[in-house]
Amino acid sequence: MIRTLVSFLIMGVMMPQAFAVEGKQYFELREYKLKSDADPTLLDAYLSDALLPALNRMGIETVGLFKTDTSTEQESRFVLIPLASAGQVAEIPATLANDDAYAKAAADYNKTEPSTPIIDRVRSELLIAFDVMPKLNVPEICKTKQQRIFELRTYESATEHRGDLKVEMFNSGEVPIFLDCGIQPIFFGQALVGDRIPNLTYMTVYPNQEAKDEGWKKFRVHPDWKVLSKKERYANTVSTIHKWNLLPLPASQL
Repeated sequence: MIRTLVSFLIMGVMMPQAFAVEGKQYFELREYKLKSDADPTLLDAYLSDALLPALNRMGIETVGLFKTDTSTEQESRFVLIPLASAGQVAEIPATLANDDAYAKAAADYNKTEPSTPIIDRVRSELLIAFDVMPKLNVPEICKTKQQRIFELRTYESATEHRGDLKVEMFNSGEVPIFLDCGIQPIFFGQALVGDRIPNLTYMTVYPNQEAKDEGWKKFRVHPDWKVLSKKERYANTVSTIHKWNLLPLPASQL
């Protein structure tokens, strides 16, 4: 499995357009899980002043940086990286290793002592965009940097087939219901590589918590959702749901 993944990524570097579905973006989604007693200041500075500018220099734009709200049991930072191809994910570490500006900006973070770690681990998954929304969506609220909150959701499925059916459900009618209820999506992606496969992950944005609650209230009673959710074809397509309420870091491009 590891050899297959390594070969997959290396081939993507050798052929930049390899493993790209025409018209679709890919997303690397990282979660930096903070130690319970860690000060996030150094990590935030690394993400904002070292990683994000370096990704921009690679031509990777509209990078999202997010922090979990204070009610979350374990505090995390999330990084959303839009990609043109699956192979591009392998280019990032190689390019960072030769970026002097990145090395200088990341120096303090890289000096973190093993005896006083900031993070537990970094989770990462590679996603491919849904047909219904093949590219990252940037609502006006993000472009103008207004007050906003985000919700990130991951839906796990019991089998790959059931996971594919849940993606089909989004593509065949669930996303338009979102829009009709004032729920603004940022992206929808199905996991190709990650630790929760089979799963899909998506992100939505709102001006405040009240708007979020109102949007989901409308969604639950929407007549189209009542019809779609009762289709036997889509029964039992989700086995576990993970949710995070997120706020953008000041440097976030979303």
